[in-house]
Amino acid sequence: MRNVLLTAVAAVSVLVLAVAAHAITNGGPDGTGHPEVGAMLAPHAYSDGTWEVCTGTLISPTVFLTAAHCEGDGQVSVTFDPSYNAETGKTYTGKWHADPAYNKSQSDPHDLAVIVFTQPVTGITPARLPKLGQLDSLKHGDGITSVGYGAQSVTMGAGGATFHYADIRYVATGSVNALTSTWIRASMNPSTGDGGTCYGDSGGPNFLGAGLTETNIVAGTTITGDFVCRATNVDYRLDTASARGFLGQYVALP
Repeated sequence: MRNVLLTAVAAVSVLVLAVAAHAITNGGPDGTGHPEVGAMLAPHAYSDGTWEVCTGTLISPTVFLTAAHCEGDGQVSVTFDPSYNAETGKTYTGKWHADPAYNKSQSDPHDLAVIVFTQPVTGITPARLPKLGQLDSLKHGDGITSVGYGAQSVTMGAGGATFHYADIRYVATGSVNALTSTWIRASMNPSTGDGGTCYGDSGGPNFLGAGLTETNIVAGTTITGDFVCRATNVDYRLDTASARGFLGQYVALP
């Protein structure tokens, strides 16, 4: 979510030297690479003219997966355009449903939500969810592919952080650093050739594999990371009993 994360950045920006970091670090525009990945749109444009609030993934023709902390309300609009233009873009509308157990704990925040569309999305193949416990076999260094519409860059200066958005879908690859019962922690350090996510990519997918090994299985949804978007991408696992308990109310599980 853009506003909450920007507040957190402002609080610590005085500790940071003037640097620049890219949102999808060491990545680039996705084009038509991941048409099942979409952007949750704000009811009104932001002051910079952009509309994207969070990212998400089509997991059935009528269900769009994102993060509960994106804080939708009632009817919510989504676009799957790789570059969204409010005047000409195509949007879909659906009802917001957050996991009622959502909280802000580190152990398991239940940070999941879905948007259930009024009409099925056609012409786009939904992504797949992992099987129960499927991610337990992930090892340090395994690749993941992150996709999102988040800020395209962030500039840090004496006045704090400025985030630059363009409503464009980006993609990057990173590598697994650590796995817990709830989280995937992945490197997005450009100095090691990794890429990752930033503000506005929340709720978006991190697919199992990278490059030739990439799959259309969403291992986890982007939740948080380091505030300059250059070190660690932290993702909520979708193969747990907790995540499946919520998602199983809306889609058939593998």
